[in-house]
Amino acid sequence: MEQYKQEFIEFMVDCNVLKFGDFTTKSGRKTPFFVNTGFYRTGAQLRKLGQYYAKAIHDLYGTDFDVLFGPAYKGIPLTVATTMAISELYDADIKYCSNRKEVKDHGDKGILLGSPIADGDKVIIIEDVTTAGTSIGETLPILKAQGNVDVQGLIVSVDRCERGQGEKSALTEISENYGMKTAAIVTMKEVVEHLYNRPYNGKVYIDDTLKAAIDAYYEQYGVKN
Repeated sequence: MEQYKQEFIEFMVDCNVLKFGDFTTKSGRKTPFFVNTGFYRTGAQLRKLGQYYAKAIHDLYGTDFDVLFGPAYKGIPLTVATTMAISELYDADIKYCSNRKEVKDHGDKGILLGSPIADGDKVIIIEDVTTAGTSIGETLPILKAQGNVDVQGLIVSVDRCERGQGEKSALTEISENYGMKTAAIVTMKEVVEHLYNRPYNGKVYIDDTLKAAIDAYYEQYGVKN
């Protein structure tokens, strides 16, 4: 596993973003782990988060694209932090763009915030965690309405490695349904691999008991190979 992935897992723990216990997802699934990106709350944390996204994007997509698009609202700070990090780390000047929830009818009019999107622009979408495709279904019409854009991919912070609407993973479903490459900074499998029975800051976050609970969760909701 790449060093930045290991550091990102520990970063999520430090920020209280990655939690273990008893939780319920939006879909009603009982889960022993939870990723709450709302706990990235400081400038220093957002700067580091942008760097991790930038490294993953560089590894997976390179820098041959024009616009990083983040759906409102969580996508707004992600686009800003990550485009700044791409500029600092790779000397590439990528435009950032997000949508507004409501069209603005005065001043800087329209539905977009940040850079305009033009015909021929290559776009990568950035989000927080794996989605079931609902957000992408809402985002693509906004992008396509701007012109003949090339949506090349989707990057999220964590792939939960569980089924979407069918038997395949949510990211795989998005890739197949919308014809784009999908990826994550880390997968939950990598999280488990890195933290299982391995102390971090004097604490074992995934012990045998929690590992068994995670295995049981994936037996029920995991992707069937």
